[in-house]
Amino acid sequence: MTAPSAAASRRRTWAHLDPLLRLLILTQLAFNVGFFAVLPFLSEHLGGSLGLAGWLVGLVLGLRTFSQQGLFVVGGALADRYGVRPVVLTGCVLRIAGFGWLGYAHDTWQIIAAVVLIGFAAALFSPAVESEVARQAVAREEAGGGPRTSVLALFTVAGQAGAFVGPLIGALLLAVDFRTVCLVGAGVFVLVLAGHARLLPQHIPGRARVTVKGGLGPLLRNGRFLALCGAYGAYLLAYNQLYQLLPDEVERAAGSQAPLAWLFALSSLLVVTTQLPVTRWVADRLDLRRSMTGGLLLIAAGFAVVALARPAGWTGTAGLLPAAGFVVLLTLGQMLVAPAARAWVPDLAPEGRLGLYTGAMSSVSGLIVLVGSAATGSLLDSGLPPAVPWLALAAVPVLALVLLPRRAVPQAG
Repeated sequence: MTAPSAAASRRRTWAHLDPLLRLLILTQLAFNVGFFAVLPFLSEHLGGSLGLAGWLVGLVLGLRTFSQQGLFVVGGALADRYGVRPVVLTGCVLRIAGFGWLGYAHDTWQIIAAVVLIGFAAALFSPAVESEVARQAVAREEAGGGPRTSVLALFTVAGQAGAFVGPLIGALLLAVDFRTVCLVGAGVFVLVLAGHARLLPQHIPGRARVTVKGGLGPLLRNGRFLALCGAYGAYLLAYNQLYQLLPDEVERAAGSQAPLAWLFALSSLLVVTTQLPVTRWVADRLDLRRSMTGGLLLIAAGFAVVALARPAGWTGTAGLLPAAGFVVLLTLGQMLVAPAARAWVPDLAPEGRLGLYTGAMSSVSGLIVLVGSAATGSLLDSGLPPAVPWLALAAVPVLALVLLPRRAVPQAG
């Protein structure tokens, strides 16, 4: 599909959404603009401007990830109990406070407290927004409004657009200083807070509220849901290699990590321009299980491309081609896996527990990424042939295929 027709596809999908879904999708865009205006520059600020030791920088970044990804299940459960509005608004307030604090923090304890606050803010608002988008997408599908994956694909596009624009804004502001970056990031969330305080309904029709107690036990006994979490975790572990394996490969091939920015931009632009056409094509041909299967196989192929080329030791432009192939195949796999996994959760979650299950999928997957990333780091330091880590990561999504639940609810065409 050409770029103009892809844009037309996005406009058609957008035009048929109700106001609440439009607000939630724009929320994802704004969240990522504000977040990615700051995050890419945090490591350099901590290690360069503040002079923190490398291990401490790693600890701070790890705590931010844990306070966000690891606590998604908490935010999801709170959204089920209290509704979307209070959880989203509280998360925005915490994010504003966290960014503002980080801009002025110099002591280690202040930095740690600020980044934990920033992470916990996302653990509140992200599961609330994601679960409500999924619930609305299912209701829209059942009313004959088209496959749920189209809405979730548009949600993914909005997130990637924010992740693309945010660093550009941050890079411009960094010419002033890191504090300015943080304050502008906080300002974005002030606007989000004001908009949602005015536009987000007090109670969303059809969303039942349940007590927090009693939801975790059935979740842990839900084998099909946990299997989906395992497969989704394999995808996230693979996606995390954009930040772990890929930088080393680019450094080896190009002599610096400068081409990384172009490869990241390539990934974001692919999602923004082709996610909806790909999802529309898939919805007419594949159920959720087959979509995830195809995506995991594409991801495995991306790792295999680099593993097969690595023994040749190519450098320069030729050396970067396998890395570019990896990024393209990984991104195509993401476009199949991510919307399908999010669309599958409502079929596996009990009534009223969609927030808990949405958050739990992120938390379980985050734990898989934590363990898998440590294992990947060990492989990198093991002295084994350089193709081995890539081959090992190629095997992970293939092995994850056996985890996929055997049956998916067919998508409405």
